[in-house]
Amino acid sequence: MDYLLLGFLTGLSLILAIGAQNIFVIEQGLKKQYVFLVCLICSISDLILIFLGIFLFQYFGNFFNPSLEFILNILLLVFLAYFIYGKSSFKNNKISFSKKIKKISISNITTKTLAFTYLNPHVYSDTVFFLGNFSKNFLLIDKFYFGIGASIASFIFFFILGYSSKLLSNHLQSDQIWKRINLFIIIFMSIIALYILIEILNFF
Repeated sequence: MDYLLLGFLTGLSLILAIGAQNIFVIEQGLKKQYVFLVCLICSISDLILIFLGIFLFQYFGNFFNPSLEFILNILLLVFLAYFIYGKSSFKNNKISFSKKIKKISISNITTKTLAFTYLNPHVYSDTVFFLGNFSKNFLLIDKFYFGIGASIASFIFFFILGYSSKLLSNHLQSDQIWKRINLFIIIFMSIIALYILIEILNFF
């Protein structure tokens, strides 16, 4: 049980850092669009990556190198640029909170959620490599409890984040308020994109 708690606290401390994925979950909660699906995909993805790091850390240590991180950064930057462009377009600034809001396909949401998760190199460095390295000397049963604890933290965090945003959206009926939120998302994503660009330039 000590390792379960240790995994929970360690996983929670990592996931609390606000990043592109968390902002995306908040946005979907505010829009009330596929909140459960988005939270579930993020949580299950974390569970997979956590146990991947715990049990295969020594193998991943050989494959995850600066060149691979460079490629992932390029892919993430392209995705962020596309996302920011979409948020900046005129159509996306016209937000409706009625039940007649334009439907977004499940495949579209699933693709975006997976992209924000698996195209982010920090997901691998934090979830796979940090947790894998941290637990590398644990006994097998202790690794299992540690992974379960970290996964529970991820599930709790994402579902609270998504559904608290959904609850908050009931008080955000003004288009002006949403445009400010939209602007914040654009600015935050742009900062992340700039950070990723700097990491890419530092590769050379």
